[in-house]
Amino acid sequence: MSLKRIMPCLLIKEKRLVKTVNFKNPNYIGDPINAVKIYNDKEVDELIVLDIKASKSNTDIDFNLIQDFAAECFMPLAYGGGIRKYEHFKKIFNLGVEKIVINTLLFDNPEIVKKACENFGSQSIVASIDVIKNRDGNYQVFSHSDRTISKNLTDYISYVLSLNVGELIVTSVDNEGTWKGFDYQLLKNINSMTDIPIIANGGCGKNKDLTKILYEIGLQAAAVGSMAVYQKKGMGVLIRFPKRSDIINDE
Repeated sequence: MSLKRIMPCLLIKEKRLVKTVNFKNPNYIGDPINAVKIYNDKEVDELIVLDIKASKSNTDIDFNLIQDFAAECFMPLAYGGGIRKYEHFKKIFNLGVEKIVINTLLFDNPEIVKKACENFGSQSIVASIDVIKNRDGNYQVFSHSDRTISKNLTDYISYVLSLNVGELIVTSVDNEGTWKGFDYQLLKNINSMTDIPIIANGGCGKNKDLTKILYEIGLQAAAVGSMAVYQKKGMGVLIRFPKRSDIINDE
């Protein structure tokens, strides 16, 4: 069986590479372009770059930084953060980015999302869905822009799929940055709702987490955050990537 896709998910704030826990307290890691240079030498399938300040603060997109990423990156690149207009899609794709990740726009202006899918191809548009458990233990969609629980998960998945996006990246807010593994039940539930590819995100802490989500749960792709920028939990910064031989399920 061939290996599914595995990709670093890098968080950017004010041109700097950072890492969060539960979407809070960004910790400075280093220069993101240097990280990309290291990933070029490793077996990285794709790279996701998310500008967390542009997403939350309604600030301008740093197109110069995106251009630097696209020029340096040897693998397919997905970018997200601050995308609010159709013209943003055109400009970012023209810079050499293969996929665009959208989140707030799904809430605020779905017609732009539909137009982008029609004109650039569904395969190039990735819907980012952040999920949190409420006090009753039920899954709900978390609005990253205003930090509130705002949507029923099942209804929201159906709504997003109706926009004709080509891929989902599903992040467990509760697990993000914790190293305790993916929320397997959440991802299993969503995987049963759709046939389009799903990227698991949030909580990956060891190679076995990747093997489980890709080969036992059956998702098509997984993102790594902390594992891609730290030596181990509680240890220092190290730009790294898991070896394929430690993850492939030969059964």
